[in-house]
Amino acid sequence: MIDQFQEIYDTLKKNKLRTALTGLSVSWGIFILIVLLGAGNGLKNGVMQNFSSRAVNRINLWSGTTSMPYKGLKSGRQTMFTDGEVSAIHNQVEESHLISARYNTTQTISYGTEYGSYGLSGVMPDYSNIEKLIIPPGKGRFINALDMKEKNKVIVLDQKIADVLFKNEPPLGKQVKVGQVMFKVVGINTKKEQFGGSNAYIPFSTAQAIYNPQRKFWQITFTVDGLTTKAQNDRFNESLRGMMGQRLNFNPDDKQALYINNAQEDYVETIKIFGGITFFVTIIGILTLIAGIVGVSNIMLVSVKERTREIGIRKAIGATPMAILKTIILESIIITTLFGYIGMMLGIGLTELINFFMVQAANGRPVSDEPQMSVFTNPTVDLGYAVFATVILIIAGVIAGYLPARKAVRVQPIEAMRQE
Repeated sequence: MIDQFQEIYDTLKKNKLRTALTGLSVSWGIFILIVLLGAGNGLKNGVMQNFSSRAVNRINLWSGTTSMPYKGLKSGRQTMFTDGEVSAIHNQVEESHLISARYNTTQTISYGTEYGSYGLSGVMPDYSNIEKLIIPPGKGRFINALDMKEKNKVIVLDQKIADVLFKNEPPLGKQVKVGQVMFKVVGINTKKEQFGGSNAYIPFSTAQAIYNPQRKFWQITFTVDGLTTKAQNDRFNESLRGMMGQRLNFNPDDKQALYINNAQEDYVETIKIFGGITFFVTIIGILTLIAGIVGVSNIMLVSVKERTREIGIRKAIGATPMAILKTIILESIIITTLFGYIGMMLGIGLTELINFFMVQAANGRPVSDEPQMSVFTNPTVDLGYAVFATVILIIAGVIAGYLPARKAVRVQPIEAMRQE
């Protein structure tokens, strides 16, 4: 076996150009495949990261102004939600899961000599899970059912508000003044701010009692389960619009009377798009591998043809066809394995290097109040794909070396030695 490896080494050393060309076709195929998969993966991760900041199955409803007459009622009427619409969605919409009404206002929030004007949202307990607010251990809690029932004057602050009002003082348990009403701080939300700036959250029932005596509001947010296709989401939107049209007395075809933002529908469409991108990248990668396989095959064919005379001499001095085949196949395996590994390491190294610089750039970016949108994140590749592609090339290299070698060893020694 050692003699065979020494012979293969001498052969490869003697034919450096041929070896380099064979290795280059293998390495390049693996390298391009990994870079393409990494690019597709990075794009997908970046967009999915934007979805991850909130529940992907979220539905937002905003009341609007009618643009069509309906049942004797004029257009131009404002449609406003009441507690009845929240109950109807919770009880009658089978797909609904988490739900929260939302009343928004702007208030001055102060503590001691510090104050600021911030968004104040009256919400229900499910709101925290819908919007994926982050309240770590030691940072208190979110609004709960008892707060809603008792109309407790408790408040949850975004981290930035707490930093401004309390400086280095712990905020939990302290009383802040919201407008003219005192609220107890029970939690701090550390989630990175999205659109709209800093917010404070109080029980929806408390907001209704203090700031909204008419008990009418503009927004309802809830999540849905079981809507996995665009057609299902379209039917759900129409059904929801029909139900709300009956309750609020507007034509279901009046798009301005009720605005529906179906994040689940957007998510389904995005997944479909990325399915197409993944398929496209896979096809390109397969074609690249095929190009590498063709390159290996052609070079091995030339290699065997050049060695026909050598094969004839070996057979003449007693070498068996199997021994000759074994040497050529081992040579093919060594070339494809070695250069396939090089291509794999270069491809993975490049994707990891890009990811490293992206992480460093993100860490070095100055803190900003503006929402951060990701387009390209973590362009790394599952090692399994790279290993699988390398194995495919090794198998192709074995076949590419075996077929012409098998044909060559069948030639009579005298005929083989006559080859130039």
